[in-house]
Amino acid sequence: MAEVKVGIVGLGWAASGHAPAFNANPDCVIDAFCTSKDLSDEEISEWAGGHPATVYHDYDEFLKHPGLDVVDICTPHFVHAEQTIKAAAAGKHLMIEKPLAVNYEDLLAMKRAIDAADIKTTMYFELRFIPHYQFIHSAIDKQLLGGITYYEVDYYHGIGPWYGQFEWNVKKEMGGSALITAGCHALDAIMDFAASEVEEVFGFSSLSVAEWAQPYEYDTTSTAILKFADGSHGKCTSCIDCRQPYVFNVHLVGSEGTLWNDEMWTTQLEGLRGDEWMKIPTAQAESGDVLDHPYPPQIDDFIEAVIEDRDPLVSFDEAFRTHRVMFAIEKSLAEGRPVKLSEMEV
Repeated sequence: MAEVKVGIVGLGWAASGHAPAFNANPDCVIDAFCTSKDLSDEEISEWAGGHPATVYHDYDEFLKHPGLDVVDICTPHFVHAEQTIKAAAAGKHLMIEKPLAVNYEDLLAMKRAIDAADIKTTMYFELRFIPHYQFIHSAIDKQLLGGITYYEVDYYHGIGPWYGQFEWNVKKEMGGSALITAGCHALDAIMDFAASEVEEVFGFSSLSVAEWAQPYEYDTTSTAILKFADGSHGKCTSCIDCRQPYVFNVHLVGSEGTLWNDEMWTTQLEGLRGDEWMKIPTAQAESGDVLDHPYPPQIDDFIEAVIEDRDPLVSFDEAFRTHRVMFAIEKSLAEGRPVKLSEMEV
């Protein structure tokens, strides 16, 4: 099997979740890093799983690393676009942390660069690989919920001064919004589960009155209503000002049943009590800590896609589809009106 050479740019929190997954994959090796940090030989060995990787402090020089196949972008959101465009021009396969970009213009520029290059690209919507999502797709496929008319997925995770990214995340040009910086995972879940395309969105938002939240240059909670082409609709809340344990709420309502997180009720199974939920023993999204996120299966799939010359399970087009809806919601928030997806150029 071919050995895929991986380079990681940005050695922060996200990279600490990615590196172990790359190191556990027998078909790839971390061969280079691009970071502002001065790393000791021991730290380099630890990050690269014992491999003698090269460290660069200049991104352009990093892209020239001999034999580099894959660039893993783990930098703050606001530099993703520039780094993606340069890597695509250099012919490197791309794995990009969420979000792809913090504005729609940058997203379109990224799409043009990737479309023009003969490369594989994915974005880390790693929650698509958790068992809970697998169960939901199975329930939908087996018609246990019937025709779904309401999709609700919400993200509740307080991101305050106790988080390392808080200092830059509060800035509009860097963090983007509550939805862009964090809640995009919830929106992507709706996009993953929905049977048809979004036609129109309408968003509302508010800023927490908490003193610690005042440095935010954007509203810290937003709620979006989504209208789908098949007549169904959905709701997505992104809340980063809450003071509570992490909650990733999933509620799907169909003609034959309802799924609510790890509980379900359906007319399609006999013998169920009408007033009691059926408990589903599955692993849900239960933490905002990247070390608890399922990076290994997404990384394994991408390395395999590079070797086999196929599309990854989460392609750039899939991620773009979610981001296009996300930026339609941002447009709605900015202009205070419903926004049709047809207004968002492709």
